[in-house]
Amino acid sequence: MSRTGTSSGGSAPAIAVRGLGKQYGGRPILDGVDLEIGRGETYALLGPNGAGKSTTIEILEGFRTSGGGSVKVLGEDPAKADRAWRARIGIVPQTTAEFGPYTPRELLEHHRRFSPDPRGVDEVLELVGLTEQARIRAPKLSGGQQRRLDVALGIIGGPELVFLDEPTTGFDPEARRQFWSMLEGLTATGTTILLTTHYLDEAERLADRVGVLNGGRIVAEAPPAELGGAEQRMPIVRWREEGRVLERRTERPGELIARLVAAADGEPDWLEVIRPSLEDVYLGLIGAFRADGADADADGTDTSGTDSAGTDSDDADTDGTGTTRQEAGA
Repeated sequence: MSRTGTSSGGSAPAIAVRGLGKQYGGRPILDGVDLEIGRGETYALLGPNGAGKSTTIEILEGFRTSGGGSVKVLGEDPAKADRAWRARIGIVPQTTAEFGPYTPRELLEHHRRFSPDPRGVDEVLELVGLTEQARIRAPKLSGGQQRRLDVALGIIGGPELVFLDEPTTGFDPEARRQFWSMLEGLTATGTTILLTTHYLDEAERLADRVGVLNGGRIVAEAPPAELGGAEQRMPIVRWREEGRVLERRTERPGELIARLVAAADGEPDWLEVIRPSLEDVYLGLIGAFRADGADADADGTDTSGTDSAGTDSDDADTDGTGTTRQEAGA
């Protein structure tokens, strides 16, 4: 994806937050959050439970006041914005709405009346994949179809910005992928999306950028393929030799494997190349940036059996292949 946090054409960003703070009972929940999301960008906000994601989103939506800092959403302070501003945003909460005994078409026809520039009902039904279910009573829709209806109600007003809070919680894998395709159709129209999710594959599929919120701050931010930096993304070669599990991080796994094969006169047992996923990188960041500021080694993280430098450097070689050793099963 090519979009970034810097708005194209010199236009102001959809969301601009500087030094956002919030306390509850004297305990800081948000402690200097900086966040910028460009127009038309899909941004995934990640973080463990209790990290402050919900508080951040509610402040951006105008449902909660900030405790300090500057917040601009579509150029306005959400805490002071009027109804015209609210018509420019769409909100899809984590829990499915109560639809009553109405059909998707009836609900959309009703909700579009509150917007000065709404989308067409047929357009939205097609976008969310509910054209064939348009006249079915909402309680009779499947869970996935009801979630699509939530999104339809969130975008019928033609918002410039949509907040999606855990949109696919409880979905089976097939329903999640269908939902992703639907959201990709929405982003193609230029809508800005701020997404919260616990599914790392969802963030990797949908987001232009991801931000990790922990300890009240954004501790890392990048496109999904770049989060954590090059070292965190470095492949790991792992194999078994003489009853021991050996592994090595290296930028050149093919060269290391060739050396291993030559040294062993054949492929070593259990040989595998592990390329860290977004989930691996995310979990590493959460371990490294705990809320109390402790580093990863201080929280009991097991770093045994790995190269102390963590890289493919000649200085770390111990047996001609640059391996480090750990007992099997350790």
